[in-house]
Formats: sequence, C-alpha cells, structure tokens
Amino acid sequence: MTQDHSGNTHEAARRALPAPRTPSPHDAPALNWGVIAPGWIAAYFVEALQRYTEQKVVAVGSRDAERARAFADRFGIPAAYGSYAELVADDAVDIVYVASPHSGHFEQALQAIEAGRHVLVEKAFTRNAHEAEQLIEAARERGVFLMEAMWTRFLPHIDVVRQVLDAGLLGEVHTVIADHGQPMTPEVQHRHFAPELAGGALLDLGIYPVSFASMVLGPFTSVKAVGTKTSTGVDGQASILVTAESGAHALLNTTLFGRTPTTASIAGTHARLEIDGPFYGPAAVRLIGRDNELIDSYVPPQLDGGLCYEAAEAARCISAGQLESDLMPLAETLSIMHVLDGIRRDIDVTFPGE
Repeated sequence: MTQDHSGNTHEAARRALPAPRTPSPHDAPALNWGVIAPGWIAAYFVEALQRYTEQKVVAVGSRDAERARAFADRFGIPAAYGSYAELVADDAVDIVYVASPHSGHFEQALQAIEAGRHVLVEKAFTRNAHEAEQLIEAARERGVFLMEAMWTRFLPHIDVVRQVLDAGLLGEVHTVIADHGQPMTPEVQHRHFAPELAGGALLDLGIYPVSFASMVLGPFTSVKAVGTKTSTGVDGQASILVTAESGAHALLNTTLFGRTPTTASIAGTHARLEIDGPFYGPAAVRLIGRDNELIDSYVPPQLDGGLCYEAAEAARCISAGQLESDLMPLAETLSIMHVLDGIRRDIDVTFPGE
C-alpha cells in the first residue's frame, strides 16, 4: 500500500487486480465466415478460429482463383472464389472478414455490406475518416453488423485494464505511454512501404498505441505529431503527443525502422499500470504503487491465436441482434480515423487517390 504526504492510505492502491470477465471464445455462437484476401493475417485468423472457437470458415475469396483454392485446401474451407463479388454473394456466408491491405478495406467492406453481410474489417479500419464514415453509414442503412478488427480490445488483459480504470484504482489518470516499432526491411519488398497500399508505420503499427490511448483517455482535444518519411514517401516513424479532455497526456511512438519495447503504461495520482510488450497481445499487467512497489499482477493465459477473441465478440453481438460492439464502437473507430488523418497531415503523408 502507499501513503500520501498527509499519512492517508490510498485505498485504491491496496486493492488487488480484478480477474478478467472475458468469455471463452469457444462459448460464442457459431457463425459462417467468409474471408477476403487470403494472406498471412487471414491465415492467422482462420487458424485461431479453427483452434479456439466454434466458428466455421465456409468460403474464401481472392482476385486470384488459384490462390483462393490453395488457401481453401490448406484450411479445409468448402468454397473458394476468384472474385470478392462471388464470395459476398454466397448465401452460406453470415459474416465477411476483410484481411486485405488498408487500400482495399473500403471497397471490399462496402461490397460485403451492400450484399447484406455482416463485416469485420482489419485495422486500421480504412485509409481515412471519410471512407470510415461512408462504411458506417452504409452498414447502418443496410442493418448489418460492422466492427474494426482491433483484436487488442477483446483480450482478457485489456478487460483487467478496463476494470482498473472503472474502479478508479489509479486515481486521476494523467499520463499514458505506448509504442509499437518493428523493423521492416528492405523497403521495396514490403507492403508497409507502398503508398498505393496505404503503407507506413501509422496505419499498421501506430494504430495500436493510438487506439489504446483512446480507450484509456476518451476523446482527444489536441494531437501533435512529428515524423520521418521513408524513401517511398510513406511514414517511417511518428512521435505523437495527445491531450485528452481531462487534461491528461499520451506519449505515443511508432516506427518501421527498429524494434521498440512495445510496452504501455498508465500513470495516475494513486498508482500506475504497466503492460508488458507486446502490450497489444496477451500480456502481463502490473499494478504499481506511488512508492514504486508492486501491489499485484495479472498474467493472462498464453495462446497463439489471439484473434479468436475478436471473432467471438462479433459472433456474440450478431447473435444478440447488435449492429456494433460496445468494446469497439463505431463512433470511436471513426474518431480514431480522424486522429490518424490529423497525424498524417502533421507529417505530410497522403496516399494516392485520396
């Protein structure tokens, strides 16, 4: 426990960390999934669903029919299509997972929405806020579920973080620090460096610390950023200072040029939370008192299929008749896209066709 200068014990800092309330992904009602763009993230997603949930992947679509068939054969998926239009027209499909690069999210998700399918769209949701707004409007008009696949939001350790914040265990939160950097080389051989694919550090890696800060602090009142471009013109690194309505600050960084700790912390007047790296995956959480003493810790179960939690959340929401998730609401997804737009303006990065 810790004491302030008047000798009063901070009750918040004496309490143990709560257990996560996250339901087992196996308990979510089973839906039939179609997958757009059978790349590495789609493979990771399908592996997670098949191993940790009761969800069924019934179709895969690609612009390359042979690629779709190879993916279907690998995972035992019944239907393989050589176009996205064929996939979204398949009445066996309840929900479509869009796993393409950011440049394709808007067009492909809209195609699925217009076909009456529920949609889970990989993060970052779209290239920009304008595209996000159009998708949200289309989903609401069509009456289908839509969610950003920010998988971190649905993990058990993040539910622990939410409960700590809701219970006021940290006191008044004043500082959030988070980073995500991975070395991506060589430039010419990776989608992260391709402007036509909406590449760069921010939309692929920086979305994690930005979304984390949004979850912790709520709406931002100001965002300032500095950045460094790659030789291809996309953002290679960005350092971001955020101010929230409460007056709290967030210090966020993302880079393609090196591996950073990928940790996160939340500091308040009574205590702080530390989240091990990578904070955006299943990670240990520690509650630290004002005198820097360890009060309690939570270590989540380790699994290599963390994307199962976002799929289970989508399935639960759809089965309950919800058109969006309370854990990743569309209004917040749109707000975050506006933040990302502002950061790109600060560092002078635009994508072809914007």
